[in-house]
Amino acid sequence: MPEPVNIICMKWGTRYPAHYVNVLYRSIERNLSRPFRFICVTDDTTDLIEEVETAAFPENPGITQSKWPNVFMKLVMTRDGYLNLSGPTLFLDLDLVILNSIDCFFDYKPGKNCIIHNWWEKRKQIFRKRPEIGNSSIFRFEAGKSQYIYDTFMKEIERAQDRSIFVTEQHFLTYAMKERYWWPEEWVRSFKFNVRPPFPLNLVMSPPQPKGAKFLVFHGQPDPHDAVNGFEGKKIHHRVKPVPWVADHWKL
Repeated sequence: MPEPVNIICMKWGTRYPAHYVNVLYRSIERNLSRPFRFICVTDDTTDLIEEVETAAFPENPGITQSKWPNVFMKLVMTRDGYLNLSGPTLFLDLDLVILNSIDCFFDYKPGKNCIIHNWWEKRKQIFRKRPEIGNSSIFRFEAGKSQYIYDTFMKEIERAQDRSIFVTEQHFLTYAMKERYWWPEEWVRSFKFNVRPPFPLNLVMSPPQPKGAKFLVFHGQPDPHDAVNGFEGKKIHHRVKPVPWVADHWKL
């Protein structure tokens, strides 16, 4: 039997309720064939199912430009010894849907840092290449062997928060990882960029399920529960017809 692996997520505030964590846990149960430790770092454990291990957010490491906790927690969790984690550790945002087996996310490039190659609008790629920046909705690191990521963050914590240098936390994480590999494009698809039909087709066509995808990431809007019944949105090109197949996967 394969060695146990770690899966970690985080929840704070009111944007994503406990249901999102519970659905993520059950989805992993259905789509991962090896033993795993699942941890939710949160400031509110209310309504989480008993199978979810929880941990409180650590003290603010020195973030001054925004309230704590925030997305820079993704850098903190790479510290050696954090929550006694050891071995392959997959971080997952809550706004995603698991469509198929995710065993490959632990078999791919073992021992290496892996992250999504951040999506970019096609029109922006006409005259320049897609930037070498990751999207931290799904990334993997080796717990117990990634102290250098945390050390880089602590040494350069003011630069990490400077939006004129690093536009987002995931930009800094990509930099701090030093060596990193992109997940295969077909494994991780963006609902917004890869699945939602372009305007005006989005007004008449329901988004199709992407072939070969393991994860569907709902960064921004709509969220998974919005997509099931359709999403109006404030802008006409963001509207989505009902996507009933999402409910087949995003469930307890």
